[in-house]
Amino acid sequence: MKKTKSLAILIIFGLVLSFPGFSFAQTENIEIPETLEEARELGEEVVGVGKKELPGVMERLWKEDVLPVWQKMYDWFYNNIWFKVANLLKLEVEKRKSIIGEELKKETQEVKEELPGVTKSLWERFKELWE
Repeated sequence: MKKTKSLAILIIFGLVLSFPGFSFAQTENIEIPETLEEARELGEEVVGVGKKELPGVMERLWKEDVLPVWQKMYDWFYNNIWFKVANLLKLEVEKRKSIIGEELKKETQEVKEELPGVTKSLWERFKELWE
């Protein structure tokens, strides 16, 4: 219990001492423009820097931050959901493949018996239209 209190006090003490150090990280002071001409020049400079550096920043963010997250989500989905569902579907298709084949043959035979003119292929029907 005593070690926990000491550790907590040291952490708090360290944080308090480190906060003033953050203010020294800024090396340049930003000055407020006094005239509209200075504001326009500053705006043009900001836009120029943005045009030059923004594509590189966006590309770096995309490659280093966005794509890895999406890749991890895809990998998790593929391994935990898609792979299992695909295996279940394959098993079910294999079970029903013979049944579906038999039913298709029966249905085809019934259609041929009921409508003898329907056995023409689509190409034969298309040729008859042009004759």
